[in-house]
Amino acid sequence: MKQRKITKVVNKKRPAKEASRDLQPDPLPEEVSPGHLPFEQLGLSPELLKAVGQLGFEEASPIQAAAIPLLLEGHDLVGQSQTGSGKTAAFCIPAIEQVDPKLPQTQVLILVPTRELATQVADEVHKLAAFKKGVRSLPIYGGAAYERQFAELKRGVQIVVGTPGRLTDHLGRGTLDLSTVRVLILDEADRMLDMGFREDIETILAAATDERQTVFFSATISPPIKKLVQTYSRDPRQVTIRHKAVAGPPLVDQVYYEVRHHAKFDALSRLIDFFDVRSGLIFCNTQQMVEQLADSLSARGCAAERLHGGMAQPQRTRVMNGFKQAAFRFLVATDVAARGIDVNDLELVVNYDLPYDPEDYVHRIGRTGRAGRKGRAVTLISGAGFRKLQAIERFTRTSIRREKMPTVEAVENRRTDTLFGKLQAILESDELPRETPLIERLLEAGHPPTDVAAAILQHFVPAPPSESAVDEIDEPFRQQRPGKRPGPSRFGPRRGHGKPPRPTKGSFQGKQKKPRG
Repeated sequence: MKQRKITKVVNKKRPAKEASRDLQPDPLPEEVSPGHLPFEQLGLSPELLKAVGQLGFEEASPIQAAAIPLLLEGHDLVGQSQTGSGKTAAFCIPAIEQVDPKLPQTQVLILVPTRELATQVADEVHKLAAFKKGVRSLPIYGGAAYERQFAELKRGVQIVVGTPGRLTDHLGRGTLDLSTVRVLILDEADRMLDMGFREDIETILAAATDERQTVFFSATISPPIKKLVQTYSRDPRQVTIRHKAVAGPPLVDQVYYEVRHHAKFDALSRLIDFFDVRSGLIFCNTQQMVEQLADSLSARGCAAERLHGGMAQPQRTRVMNGFKQAAFRFLVATDVAARGIDVNDLELVVNYDLPYDPEDYVHRIGRTGRAGRKGRAVTLISGAGFRKLQAIERFTRTSIRREKMPTVEAVENRRTDTLFGKLQAILESDELPRETPLIERLLEAGHPPTDVAAAILQHFVPAPPSESAVDEIDEPFRQQRPGKRPGPSRFGPRRGHGKPPRPTKGSFQGKQKKPRG
């Protein structure tokens, strides 16, 4: 295949009327969050609303409510929001809305810093475009085979999600055409610059058509990012989601456990056995997850009910009243549906999914530790959840303590101690239990007292938990500073593994493009 060479971009001064180095501010004050809004109020098509509903999202997060309308209007945008705030859907939804399924050319390009994020964003695009027939997406990143990427690009995809290095390789080989791109999005722009992708980013921005919408999302807006915005975007709107720091409830013991994603339910089951609480509230982010988790808990023998916005109001009222009256132990709910629950003796709150908004975390854990009682808030962390957790800690100005998952032996010891206390209380009471005649009958049959007691316990006491994937984690996940990654080997190549060599110098004299003006 014929190879091309992308020439280095030389930035030229913008016209005087656009030479201002200040971003155009959003009409809303930056410090004011637009809050949560129903997706129906954002002007989305029926296909996107159906996809959002199927995923179980009940309302838009603050960054989604602020950014989606501006992007649908066609504005360039700079969004500043922390990881885990729902920003992926904030740019994916309007991007999908602008795709023409009848045209097989690349219409949306999304730049991300890592292959993991490329896969995650591409999966989100696939789910959100489920009912918009004909829309195809492709993740492109280093370390993956070129042949499949060549074939898919030749076949035609409307949305490409990729890392800067591999995208630049495809540009150089002539396998990626950006002349038809309508929307170009840089997700986690600060991380990409920290990782040394500035030259690749500028090459990609210069290779795309001038008649495009350019979108930047970043946790921080540093001077290098401002320079990119000023050079490659036109009259951008800025959306900044800031939160006023709020401390968590003082009587709530906040802890988190590290678990593999596939072992989250096993971890939850282990903790339920260990703490042996009378009542608990378990939070999930989507209606679909609420349904699945409630069914799994019921199948395990836990008395659990569900509560989410997809349920009819009479049914929701019945469930809430049942929870207040202790008709069942655990309530699995979304944030929206759980608003208004007021139970003073709630012992445990579990963040099965971390919330998108740190304020929701405070509202969640605030439902325990009331009326002078102590409460416990447990959060399950897997993979990229650390960045969300760090944002929550900054917001609440609280350090959330890490705990090791209880072992099977620890669960069994705790259960034995609890049972011993209950039996001792019964034996020390004035009235003997009504089961005494049955015990006397067994003793008269010639069974030793110890054997009788052991048989009764074996019949009624649940079996100890088994070893599972939960026990794989002994050491904390390797934690990194946000926006950083391990540098390249001192004597090795700077690029990703498995990447073919770049085109040789002089193989193609690419057309030099001017920065957008």
